[in-house]
Amino acid sequence: MNARERFRAPKKVELRDEDAGLTPLREKNGNGGAKQRERALTDELIGQVARFQEMLYASRKQKLLLVLQGMDTAGKDGTTRALFSQISPMGIQATGFNAPTERERAHDFLWRIHAHVPGNGLIAVFNRSHYEDVLVPRVLGDIDGKETKRRYAHIRDFERMLAESGTTVIKIFLHLSKEEQKKRLQERLDDPEKHWKFDPTDLAVRSQWDAYQRAYEDAIAATDLGHAPWYIVPADSKTHRNLIVAHLLLETMQAMNLSWPAPKADLAKVKVE
Repeated sequence: MNARERFRAPKKVELRDEDAGLTPLREKNGNGGAKQRERALTDELIGQVARFQEMLYASRKQKLLLVLQGMDTAGKDGTTRALFSQISPMGIQATGFNAPTERERAHDFLWRIHAHVPGNGLIAVFNRSHYEDVLVPRVLGDIDGKETKRRYAHIRDFERMLAESGTTVIKIFLHLSKEEQKKRLQERLDDPEKHWKFDPTDLAVRSQWDAYQRAYEDAIAATDLGHAPWYIVPADSKTHRNLIVAHLLLETMQAMNLSWPAPKADLAKVKVE
């Protein structure tokens, strides 16, 4: 599968609910045991990702930034757990961005982001990201169209700077349907062990669903570039979502042309006594 081609954001972005439920693998191979096959394939791909991650960490010449965006319950946490279950924690740093603090608001909106971009040899995962500082204030009416465009220009410059300094940037929008979100929110309410995941503000955000969909469409269209591409991944199926993101991550790392570093000495002459 060429996932980077299949799921690359189109020039005209339209987030339709029916697209959130697409499962091309199942449609091609039939639905019998689909989830089991998807889990098995995902594990296989993640095993390959782990090898490339070790190579990345050993060489300490490049870095990778994975941005995960999506509506509440789209699966940002679940995707992160699935992707890095076989990878050494030494080479991973995960950061979640909530509403900015008072100190963070006293600076430019990218100030709090820059401290968390990956260093050489690392993979950084952003669970939400700098895009929240445009999407949310835009929907709430805290910034106007002019400021929205200015912030997207800043993001394009920021991501270009990261790319030019050796960071491979991959941005994924986990596309969830409104009906599936309703189901997942209700599951959190029905299960006492999931109450900690439920925030009443989730319902307020849900009531502005259409506004957020339009904001995401504009964000993706404004910042989808060759050095920082956007991919739109159907997220109604958790196992299919994880499989596609694993494909995207593996294909991205394969394209980084990673290699093992040269030894510091001629090891052929070294013997352990």
